Amino acid sequence: MHLKPNDSLTVKGYARFTIIDKTCVRLEYAAEYGFVDDPTLFACNRLSRCENARISSEENILIIETDRLRVEYHEDGKPFHTGNLRIIIFENGNEIVWTPGMKNERNLGGPLATLDGIGKEVPLPDGLLARDGWHLIDDSGKPILVDGWIQQRRGGHKAGLDWYFFGYGSDYKTAFNALAAISGKTPMPRRHVLGSWYCRWYSYTADDFRGIVKEYCEHDFPIDIMVMDMDWHTLKDATTGYGHAGTLGWTGYSWNKELIPDPDGLLKEFKRDGIFVTLNDHPCDGVREHEECYERFMKLAGRRHDGRKNLPYDAGDPGYMEAFFKAALGPLEKQGIDFWWVDWQQDHLQPYVHGVPNLRHLPWLNYLYYKNSERNGRRGQAFSRWGGWGDHRHPIHFSGDATANWEMLAFEIPFTLASGNTGCFFWAHDIGGFYGERDPEAYVRWIQFGALSASLRLHSTGDELDRRPWLWGGQMEKAMRSAFHLRSQLFPYIYTSVRHCHDKFMPLLRPLYLEYPGEENAYQYRYQYLLGDNLFVSPVIAKGNGAACVAEKSVWFPPNAQWYNLFSGEKFEGGQEVTVKAAINEIPIFARAGTPIPMQPYTPRMTTTAIETLIVRCYPGESGESVLYEDDGQTDGYLKGDCSWTKLYFRQDGMKFMVRIEPSQGRFNGQPCSRNYQIELPCTIKATKATLDGVPVAVEYDEHSWMNIVNIPARGIDNAVEVMVETIELEPSIPRKQAAKSCGKTES
Repeated sequence: MHLKPNDSLTVKGYARFTIIDKTCVRLEYAAEYGFVDDPTLFACNRLSRCENARISSEENILIIETDRLRVEYHEDGKPFHTGNLRIIIFENGNEIVWTPGMKNERNLGGPLATLDGIGKEVPLPDGLLARDGWHLIDDSGKPILVDGWIQQRRGGHKAGLDWYFFGYGSDYKTAFNALAAISGKTPMPRRHVLGSWYCRWYSYTADDFRGIVKEYCEHDFPIDIMVMDMDWHTLKDATTGYGHAGTLGWTGYSWNKELIPDPDGLLKEFKRDGIFVTLNDHPCDGVREHEECYERFMKLAGRRHDGRKNLPYDAGDPGYMEAFFKAALGPLEKQGIDFWWVDWQQDHLQPYVHGVPNLRHLPWLNYLYYKNSERNGRRGQAFSRWGGWGDHRHPIHFSGDATANWEMLAFEIPFTLASGNTGCFFWAHDIGGFYGERDPEAYVRWIQFGALSASLRLHSTGDELDRRPWLWGGQMEKAMRSAFHLRSQLFPYIYTSVRHCHDKFMPLLRPLYLEYPGEENAYQYRYQYLLGDNLFVSPVIAKGNGAACVAEKSVWFPPNAQWYNLFSGEKFEGGQEVTVKAAINEIPIFARAGTPIPMQPYTPRMTTTAIETLIVRCYPGESGESVLYEDDGQTDGYLKGDCSWTKLYFRQDGMKFMVRIEPSQGRFNGQPCSRNYQIELPCTIKATKATLDGVPVAVEYDEHSWMNIVNIPARGIDNAVEVMVETIELEPSIPRKQAAKSCGKTES
């Protein structure tokens, strides 16, 4: 046999093998139409990144080895089958053997395209991760992209086999690395989509929208995005089209002047107030003759009144789509529309893109709308249902019209965690449910989950389910306000974690089996997750008891760490199962001990307010470090280094605590040159002394939260900050459990 080191692509008869990396191989069999190198919506980069693959070939036998895999192929003139192909995965001294046709019996799940009409747990499709130690993605026959446009692969579904085999054992993070290598990283969405949204399918007038924003202010709730559902455009003028749900008016691009007589004025008001706007779009009927943009669209499309007044919607025609984006969407974007909510539900009318019979509209529209939004240096922004493998490159995703009930709230948590197994890291759920039961307690708990997920987007229909929090009773309103405020305060941490999602290609909401694959509890406790690296969340998903709606749930704490409850201050050792209680105004959220958490004071515009005061909160524990990430939130400058990183350090030595903030590294447009700092040490006894850069400094003490606080006046971000705080050991008369109580005062 001939050994060829550092070679990672080889052909044997009609079979071609590309070693993507040490745990992933592309397997092609193309007897008639040849191999394909053009990208698909899933595979945007098929280049090998494996530099030490060992390939040996003799007659009809091919052996490929990496440090983690061994591929054995016996050429017999037939497509891959059990008799001619097997792959061995090396796993901690053991071997896992795969052959074609095997099923992922223990797959950990992936996202559904939509939760429309779902009101309880349902089976999930397969995702990348499986306890079997492998997964196969079949890209056979899928359309290819040529010069950025879709076209049918030669031979279509008869073109041969195009498989991607991932063999990772229990090292799930290597599977994510391989997926990113083939399918690209998840980009950062625009910062405001990670904030607070208001959305309702209702015939709101311009004054109604103004009133809602005013109410958010009066009731002390933050808001970043106003969503205008379908009634923003005319509904009754259409006379032709496919229609949907008994009406021709679902598609539209002309303002409904009866409801919104001065859209320019309204959008300018929103912009001045720091509120972004997205419009609902059902594009299936395209641009028809009643639309204000019709004449320009027809001219750009190169077709006039030649007997076809209303051109059928044709997402497969680049000329049609270019005219559509310029004539229908472009003027609205110039008025102030930030991005589009692609609410495609019309597969029953137009199942496939014209000219590409095996491509459904949703993944292709997500690609097109995202690419169209990348103009003028802005980072792309989509908002649509999940389009399948590769669609993680077009965040953020809309999970559909879910039913409002406790079962659905519970299901959304493992659903969200499993979605991350495909790269779908950012959901904007219908928080509270789109329709169904009116249950104030369930709604509060849903908001608490939303506040600690990728996006806090309220959405509903009907009079009984208006999701404005102040319409649900005083006790519930107060609990919801606490959750909204907590998200606003934690937003620097959340946004930093989103950057890590891009860099590390890891989910924002992380199932515990990603970090602890060898722990059985990491699989069994399905309703809890890590939010980034240093916060752990176990949302309440069932009714509580008594007037305070006190819920109890069993929690398994991530091992090798200590965890502090942000609301009660109680400390928990990792690796144990504990019953945790939470009243209606409390959330089971826990901070990793010894690790700085970057925060900000509450602000009603959490995603766009500059961090003028950086709060660094450190719970007692072993020494640790973290980072604050910042950028302009809007452009693609983060890909070019236009961003800032600030390292944060914590050290504890007995009853001495040190917090150090390093000078910020990197610059971006709009970055503040100086800021105030607030160092928070919760769950500690009142300090006896403190210094700032070696000079004595005053310390405030909050008896309620047992928190030492050092406030530092504004200084340049190029300067380091180092605070030392000393306390005394607890006196015997002060129980330690009491000292750890109520450390999580989060509401302003």
